[in-house]
This record gives sequence, structure tokens and C-alpha cells, in this order.
Amino acid sequence: MSTHRSAALREKKPTFAKGMVFIALIGIIIAVLTLAALTRRSAEGPLVPTKAPDALSVSVQDVQLSSRLILDEAFSGIVVARRTSRLGFSASGRISTIAVDVGDRVKVGQQLARLDTRDLQANLQAAQANIAEAEANYKLAEATVARQRTLFERGHVAQQRVDEAEAQASAAIARIEAAKAQAETIRVTIDLSAIRAPFDGVITNRMSDEGAIAMPGALLLELVEAQKLEARIGLPANVAERLTIGETYTLVSVRGEVPAVLRSMTGIIDQSLRTVTTLFDVGDVEAVNAGAVVRIALPREIDERGVWVPISSLSESSRGLWSIYIAENEGATWTAQPRLVEIVHTDGVRAFVRGTLQDGEKVIIAGLSRLVPGQLVRPGLAAPISQNVSDDRAGG
Repeated sequence: MSTHRSAALREKKPTFAKGMVFIALIGIIIAVLTLAALTRRSAEGPLVPTKAPDALSVSVQDVQLSSRLILDEAFSGIVVARRTSRLGFSASGRISTIAVDVGDRVKVGQQLARLDTRDLQANLQAAQANIAEAEANYKLAEATVARQRTLFERGHVAQQRVDEAEAQASAAIARIEAAKAQAETIRVTIDLSAIRAPFDGVITNRMSDEGAIAMPGALLLELVEAQKLEARIGLPANVAERLTIGETYTLVSVRGEVPAVLRSMTGIIDQSLRTVTTLFDVGDVEAVNAGAVVRIALPREIDERGVWVPISSLSESSRGLWSIYIAENEGATWTAQPRLVEIVHTDGVRAFVRGTLQDGEKVIIAGLSRLVPGQLVRPGLAAPISQNVSDDRAGG
């Protein structure tokens, strides 16, 4: 029985001859189908377009050439207090009082800090006692002079005794003046042992506390004048010379516009920055803080013939030039034609360009990636370019 089963299995296996026959049949079928397709294509002829492609809709703006470009160039500077004082004691001593702290507003003449002056007060009392003693000695010397003169007139003493008495009186006067000078020196030292505000302002720094020993000239407090601010702005010399001292200009900070009057300018070009320092008095001290950055925009006119176009209408070309597409009228159709232009100035949204553009031509302002030279287009007029910029001005 197993012999019959093995024979049956051998009969069911595919032979090499059968495989070759199957491959031949597949090849014949493919050849027949290919021949049929070629025959049909030859009968119909090559497939060619019979209808012109549709024109691409594009937005355009009319070219309006300008003969000049006015740039608003911006220059930055810092607002500072007109006066800043670093206050300290002229003599050493123990600090007894500091009456202010950082942020306090003070008035001119207000006492801010004081040293311990008990030893100076004692010295002053001693100096005043020396004055009293010197004045008493002078009175005695004056009385002696009067007596010696009387005796001299009566012939009881020689002239030398009178001269000696007068010399002692003069010495007594000198001792009085010396004692008074010593007392005045002590008074000045006591007065300098107190720090008073030299002007109205704000305390911006405090370097010590009560009980510390102050060294001569060491910084204790920093006072900034709060009611008088100035802006210091470096300008190119050719720009600074166009400004007028005494005129009001508008500065701009993060808080808004700040009116300021040009007070002075150095007239000396900084060798590192190549600028001239200009000083503006801030009119409204509440509009800006000391230390704030401010900008001033000043116009600069450039004699350059060109046109403003949107940045979206430009594509980069070679050798520093840019391409722009014009919708050109060719009878009943419009085609996109490229032009080379050079960018004179850009503010990030628009560009002032010069090239072969003519008044009245239509600039394609968007969709440049879909265009090729000579492509049919259907222009739709957008807002004129000149409406985007008035008087040909641009921010610097």
C-alpha cells in the first residue's frame, strides 16, 4: 500500500518541462497585449494638447517711480541724571547716624549721615576757653600799656618799658586770633562730620551702617539728581551738524515719546565710535527713567531714482541682484517677464529698488514660486505701491 502512495506523489510533482511551457505561455500573452497597444496608438496618432493652458491669476501693483528716498535713521543713547554725587566723610570717625536708605528722596541741605563728634565738641570747648584766656591777657596787656605810658610821660620809666608793654599787647591780640582760628577749624570739622544733600535727588547706593568706622573719602552714599535728566546720544558728525541747539526733538523709549531740548554737543569726534556726543535735556522726567535707552529718528535724503515694492515680489538672483516679475501685456494676453533690480534700502516689509522698471508697469507681488518666464497670467490690481509709503519715507 505504501508503494502505491509513493507512486501517486511522484506523479503530482511539477516537472521541468511543464514549467517551461508555463513561462512560454506568459511571454506570448504579454507580447500579444503589447502589440495590441502599439497598434492602437499608431492608429490614433501622438497625444498633443489641443487647448491652451489657463492663465495664472496674480496680484499686481502699478509702478510709480520716485526721484528721491528719505530715510528716518535711528540713533540710540542713554538717559542719565545731570548730576550724580558719591558722598563720603572728609575725616575718619565712627558713624553715629545714617538717616536715609536706598530709594529715599531727599531735599537739598537735608542731613543724610553724621559722625560721632563728642571729642570734637570737647576740643571746641577747650578752644573757646583759650579764646577767653587770650582776651583776658589782652585786657591786662592793654592796661599795662596805659600805665607805662603815664609813667613815661612823668619821666619815671624809659621808652623801652612802653615798647615792651605794647609788644605784649600785640602778642595778646595774636593769641586771641590763633585761638579763634583753632576754634573755627574745629567747627568746620564738626560741620564736615555731617553729610548733607547737595541737591534734590534719590539715594541709589548705601555702603555702610551705623557704628562702622568711616575712612576719609570712602564712599558712603550715592545721590542721583532725579528732577534733571539728560540723554546722551552719539551721532555721526554730518548728522549732528544738521541739529539746532535749543530746539526740541522727540526721543522714543520703551514707555513712549520723550520731548527733549538739545542743550549742547561736544563737537569732537570720538576716535573709537566715530560719533559726536549730543546732550538733550529731558522735558518730562516722569516719562523716562535714568538708565533707560532712548532713540532719535532723523531724516536723511538720498537722491536715488527707484520704486517701493513689497519684499514678497523679490527673488534672489546672482551677483547681488534680485529678480522681479512684471505682468507684460502682449495683445489679448498677459505674460510674466523677469527684470533685474538692485535693492537700495529695505525696512523688512518693503524694499526701495532701482533698475529698468518704468512708470505704469505692473509688478507681480506674490506667488513667484509658481512663475516661469513667459507664463500666461491674469493680473488683478492690488493697492498702489505709493499708498504704502508717504513722501517716500522709510524707517532707518
